Amino acid sequence: MHQKELYPKVYLYRRIVNAKLFIDNRYAEKIDLDNIADEAFFSKFHFIRLFHTIYKKTPHQYLSFTRIEKAKLLLAEDITIANVCYAVGFESVSSFTGLFKRMVGQTPAAYQSRQHQKIIDIAAAPLKFIPNCFAEKKGWK
Repeated sequence: MHQKELYPKVYLYRRIVNAKLFIDNRYAEKIDLDNIADEAFFSKFHFIRLFHTIYKKTPHQYLSFTRIEKAKLLLAEDITIANVCYAVGFESVSSFTGLFKRMVGQTPAAYQSRQHQKIIDIAAAPLKFIPNCFAEKKGWK
């Protein structure tokens, strides 16, 4: 009897996780709440509530978060801001820049500049970027 009570919760949880994976795998595509809720076989409003309960973000917030995290990785490479914007699923550089600044605290250009400077700094003094306890253990200090 106890197993029957748990099954629906596990089944619902799996559907929400599948929707999250849908976002993770298709963040760069033009997806919206209807696409994501359909993937989980829930009504929009029920889906938003369940998703938020599990991940502490709405599906839209999670999609935006995922896109910005992927953008941060691409900005660390030598890719133009416009190309990063479109590669992670944004349709407008200005909306991408605005959201990036709100979420990260700096513009994509400033973030990219800092990442490039960090690479230069690491090349110049790599031991500054290794924890002292690790460097001492390896005999590097």
